[in-house]
Amino acid sequence: MSLFYPCYRFHRVWEISPEWFAAQGILVALLDVDNTLTTHDNPEVPHEVRRWIAQMQKAGIKLLVLSNNRPERVEPFARQLGLGCIANAAKPLTGGVRRAQERLGVQRQGMAIIGDQLFTDVLCGNLAGIVSILVEPIELEPFLFFKLKRAVERVLLRGDRRKEP
Repeated sequence: MSLFYPCYRFHRVWEISPEWFAAQGILVALLDVDNTLTTHDNPEVPHEVRRWIAQMQKAGIKLLVLSNNRPERVEPFARQLGLGCIANAAKPLTGGVRRAQERLGVQRQGMAIIGDQLFTDVLCGNLAGIVSILVEPIELEPFLFFKLKRAVERVLLRGDRRKEP
């Protein structure tokens, strides 16, 4: 398996059910922010995300925001959701996953990372030995860097023949 291929793919984070997590043995989900839970740099939390978080918490799934963004961006967003967070995670490096593991007291086998980018979220999860889940970006970024990165991601994903669960 390529380090850039996600273990699973979904259209949106709120389409992942607690039953699906249970079937995979996932007890903890590490969540990216921008274009996974909300649009890029948006401080507002969509209704679907609030509903999904409540559903996950009711099912006993532990959630933690894991973002490369600065604390000024991540902490207020996580606070709105009643979640803990790790900012400046330096994904794809795995230090943020290790810190989450220590903070939550869980084993890697029961963890997943959910995000919209191959080169940060998916690669981080695969390098850390946890389940990587790719969701489609909520909104494509207008910046040249992201446009180039998304083009490379599309090429890589063409080689991934697995279907969404």
